[in-house]
Amino acid sequence: MKTVAYLQFEGKAEEALSFYEKALQATSVKKVRYNALCQDPNSPFTGEEQSMIMESCIEFSGNTLMLSDVPPSMQAVTGVITKGNSLLISIIDAAPEANHSIFEALAEGGIVIMPLSSTPWSASFGMLIDQYGVMWKFNSEASKFLDSFVN
Repeated sequence: MKTVAYLQFEGKAEEALSFYEKALQATSVKKVRYNALCQDPNSPFTGEEQSMIMESCIEFSGNTLMLSDVPPSMQAVTGVITKGNSLLISIIDAAPEANHSIFEALAEGGIVIMPLSSTPWSASFGMLIDQYGVMWKFNSEASKFLDSFVN
C-alpha cells in the first residue's frame, strides 16, 4: 500500500498535467478522459466534460502525483473545487541541486513564499505556490531533521 497526493481541477487538469510533467521531469505520464467510459444515460456529460481528464498519473524521481478534473455536473455531489492552503506537497530529502531545478520550474507563474536557502535545519529549504494554487515545500534534510528529535 502507498499514499500519493491527488490534485483536482475544474477543467484545468490537462494544462496542469503538462506543466507538472515538465517541472517535475516526469518519467511517465498516463491519462484517461471521461469519454473513455460508457456514460450514464440519466446523467450524460457535456461534450466539454467528456474531454476532461478523469484520472491521470505522473511518475517522477520514484514518486507519483495524480490529477483529475471534477466536471461541473459532478460538483453538486463532490463539492466545488476551491484553491486553498490546507494541503501542500513536500519534496523531501532531495539533493539541493534537484530542489533548485524543480523549485524554479514550479515557481514559473506562481508565487515564491520563501526562496530556496540554507537554514539551520536544512541545506535547501523553500516554499512556493504554483500557478494552479498548489503549495509546495522543499526540505533537503527533512528525514535527518526529524530523526534528530526522535526519542
